[in-house]
Amino acid sequence: MSKRVISSPLAPAAVGPYSQAVEANGTLYVSGQLPIDAKTGEFAVGGVREQMVQVFTNLKYVLEEAGYDFSNVVKTTVYLQNMSDFGTLNEVYSQYFTEPYPARVAYQVAALPKGALVEADVIAVK
Repeated sequence: MSKRVISSPLAPAAVGPYSQAVEANGTLYVSGQLPIDAKTGEFAVGGVREQMVQVFTNLKYVLEEAGYDFSNVVKTTVYLQNMSDFGTLNEVYSQYFTEPYPARVAYQVAALPKGALVEADVIAVK
């Protein structure tokens, strides 16, 4: 198996023993991205909408570092602190993805790292 570790300096560094992304045999697996601005090391200022924008911006940086973009994404998983933010998720999500949309699942979770309101990961294929 051919495996390549991806790390973008524009996205926040991993907060544990994992890679930002790993490409294996033409498939890119991007780890969950938190709403951390890599320039400040802090969460995006504002509420859930701003955090969602930062999460998808971080995903974009990692995808681009690997030579992919959102059109290559086939699966997205989104973790929400509160499912009442689902409508906001759809609004923000539509700014990054166009038809044909990737498969997606969204979960409400008890807690996210560092108290984030949202986290997302993607799988992309060339």
